[in-house]
Amino acid sequence: MFPEIRLRRLRRTEGLRRMLGQPLPGPEKFIWPVFIREGKGVDEAISAMPGQSRMSVDVLLKRLKPVAESGVGGVLLFGLTDPAKKDANGSEAFNEKGAVQKAIPAIKKAFPQLTVFTDVCLCAYTDHGHCGPLNAAGEVDNDAALTLLQKVAVSHAQAGADCVAPSAMMDGQVLAIREALDEEELTDTLLMSYSSKFASAMYGPFREAEQSAPGKGDRQSYQASYSDLRTALRESEFDEDEGADILMVKPAMMYLDVIHQLRETTDLPVAAYNVSGEYSMLIAQAERGWGDLRAMVRENMAAMQRAGTGIFISYWASRYNELLKD
Repeated sequence: MFPEIRLRRLRRTEGLRRMLGQPLPGPEKFIWPVFIREGKGVDEAISAMPGQSRMSVDVLLKRLKPVAESGVGGVLLFGLTDPAKKDANGSEAFNEKGAVQKAIPAIKKAFPQLTVFTDVCLCAYTDHGHCGPLNAAGEVDNDAALTLLQKVAVSHAQAGADCVAPSAMMDGQVLAIREALDEEELTDTLLMSYSSKFASAMYGPFREAEQSAPGKGDRQSYQASYSDLRTALRESEFDEDEGADILMVKPAMMYLDVIHQLRETTDLPVAAYNVSGEYSMLIAQAERGWGDLRAMVRENMAAMQRAGTGIFISYWASRYNELLKD
């Protein structure tokens, strides 16, 4: 003990700190979530998420060039559609000529080194903003949603997606999608499940970006409760049994304990989604002069890594060289 043992000796120089510390995750571990809409030359800044935009495919390809060159591993595509095209079932989500379906082959051609992930959900395409069709009582019809999610996933896989990622939090969605992919002989398509996705207050900026807020009610009946850890972990266990290849925790910063426990109980890769509210929160803090953005982002990523994150889904991916590269 002190005075013979002095732990400050191990922190005395930058060289020692670098030698003894764990390096930050490399760019190949990152996935950049992007928002795709129809048209050409579309570049709509998202006010709640400074530095992020809703983009048409041609604009996205330009924005992807420096991101791909930085070594970032992949992109996660979220589609938007014209409000006039939204309906009760979100049928535009599986339109073969939809924005996501067009973006996938364009990205694969321009940047074959990028792994293309797609979000499989209906909320941005339904006229009521929920993640599945509603029954007569106005509640989300779980089993009817499964058929629609199958169609979305298959349309993405047929367009060339490397991995489909169902986020609707419907019971049985992983099994249903895996069966649909197998039936279409799309057995090589990976499935990343939003397996422990919480009903979080941190999604506000995303819902502005995706124009996907529910018209009535909320999503607490199908997204996991942050006060019920055991059930949230069961969601991941069930998704693994149903055929998921990758499990995800969402959000990340406030759920490091969940990431850690999931990492300890599965041999599957574990992803964490560093969500919009977490992104915007750090930007707002830096803009007010209450913290250095680079330092905060690096600390955030180190915390996610310590907890057990292997794949980082983060809007910071588009700024990897600026904020995370040593």
